[in-house]
Amino acid sequence: MSEIFLQIDGKEVKARAGMTVLEAARSAGISIPTLCYHEKLEPFGGCRLCIVEAEVRGWTKLVVSCVYPVEKNLIVRTRSEKVDRIRKMIIELLMAHAPDAFELLDLAKEYGADRDRFEKEASFCIHCGLCVRYCAEVKKKNAVGFVDRGIRKEISFIPEIAAKECWNCKECFPLCPTSALQAAFVLTKALISHPPSFESGSEC
Repeated sequence: MSEIFLQIDGKEVKARAGMTVLEAARSAGISIPTLCYHEKLEPFGGCRLCIVEAEVRGWTKLVVSCVYPVEKNLIVRTRSEKVDRIRKMIIELLMAHAPDAFELLDLAKEYGADRDRFEKEASFCIHCGLCVRYCAEVKKKNAVGFVDRGIRKEISFIPEIAAKECWNCKECFPLCPTSALQAAFVLTKALISHPPSFESGSEC
């Protein structure tokens, strides 16, 4: 496989054709923050936190590094005033959903983000998709998925599959950056073990 040389933060980096900017940066020991990336999964580009500035033939643009391929003579800046400002905004938006998530708190400290900037909509899920994609791509079980859309979007275990597959697996649990996954699974298990009953005449 052919080698490609690019520049990341002023450092010449050797990469392989087909690598992404994120992979090339990490291979050179250059840190780029991510929340939805996992080396075993297809790049998703969902959280947008890995955004960087890429300069190609004198033109600069913002790209998502986990899905943007390396190319010859590419110039990448992983930290700039614009990049940091965008990451700060992303972190603040995510903290409206998961204000106490440790990973977000660490990032907020690094980028000076205000955890109270936006009104709280505490779903505790930031829609990184790690649990959904890991279950589908690695475990091939499809026991967890997204329900609803937009701001109402959240994860949900499929009770019929989760009851058989998840209790002895839980491999997706450590991937969750907000720990919402554990709560969702415990709730689902409780509903499977003790389905709710409604008294006669009550409203559903």
